[in-house]
Amino acid sequence: MHIRKPNSIERTWALVIASYVLIIPANLMPVMATGSLFGTEKDTIFGGVLFLWDSGSQILAIILFTASILIPFSKLFSLTFLLISVQQRSTWKPRVRAKLYRMVETIGRWSMIDIYVATMLTALVQFGNLMSIRAGTGAIAFATVVVLTIFAAKSFDPRLIWDVVDSPENNKEISKE
Repeated sequence: MHIRKPNSIERTWALVIASYVLIIPANLMPVMATGSLFGTEKDTIFGGVLFLWDSGSQILAIILFTASILIPFSKLFSLTFLLISVQQRSTWKPRVRAKLYRMVETIGRWSMIDIYVATMLTALVQFGNLMSIRAGTGAIAFATVVVLTIFAAKSFDPRLIWDVVDSPENNKEISKE
């Protein structure tokens, strides 16, 4: 049983809105800049997905797309849905919404795959003037989005889903589901 989280809705909304603002530069700005003797190349997340797909690594492209684009957007949309349903005092399928919350909370850390890869490549590939890899500004925005959505999921009080169900007439409807 979770204890009550004071100001859960306001705090979660603030974190979700900040995530919506930062997810735009996270997907439009370069996540990684690779430099070599032949020049510098900057890649966005979606550019990396397209590069992997075109180079024959479709499975890696799907993993990158899922972890870096699909999951962060799904988390934001799910948290937004949960917040709106709680504020609307919805009685619609509280068990489903509770499962959705648990899923959002569980998958949060898996969105950090891009950041782990960029950080490891940055640390490993530093050959002076021959080649270098740097994390771009998109990586910072993306990491911030991931951390903010993790905090948003943690600040959301799942007991709010069940508060409206506590009335006796709503309990009868829920038990029929």
